[in-house]
Amino acid sequence: MVKVLFVCLGNICRSPMAEAIFRDLVRKEGLEGKITVDSAGTGNWHIGNPPHEGTQRILKENNIDFTGIQARQVNEEDLQTFDYIIAMDAENVGSLRRLAGYNKTGFIGRLLDFVPDSDMVDVPDPYYTGNFTEVYELIQKGCQHLLETIKKEKGL
Repeated sequence: MVKVLFVCLGNICRSPMAEAIFRDLVRKEGLEGKITVDSAGTGNWHIGNPPHEGTQRILKENNIDFTGIQARQVNEEDLQTFDYIIAMDAENVGSLRRLAGYNKTGFIGRLLDFVPDSDMVDVPDPYYTGNFTEVYELIQKGCQHLLETIKKEKGL
């Protein structure tokens, strides 16, 4: 089983959006029994909360299910359990690498690193920008490329 964890700051906007989108893509590809997906935040402010209303709105508009997604904080065990730990920006990559220290972890990188033609490297935080549509489009593209990468690397 390939395990994918999406990470942002509070786990209410970007990473739950990525979890829902990626889960939808995995389902459409018939890979539910081969790939599992989750999300977490580097901060602890929103633990137990559902996705932000802006995230819920854009996912509903695109018919993507987000049932059961609740904010949680990333922990050291996640870093050893997940094969792909995908952060939304450089700040969160740094936080993940500090948390990992010298321990062996799964791959840690940014989502947009998987998009070869992207002009952006970080997914902006819509909690501050309010632009959930832009974030949805970036995450959708990133998730598609990530899934293709995983399929190639894991022979799925």
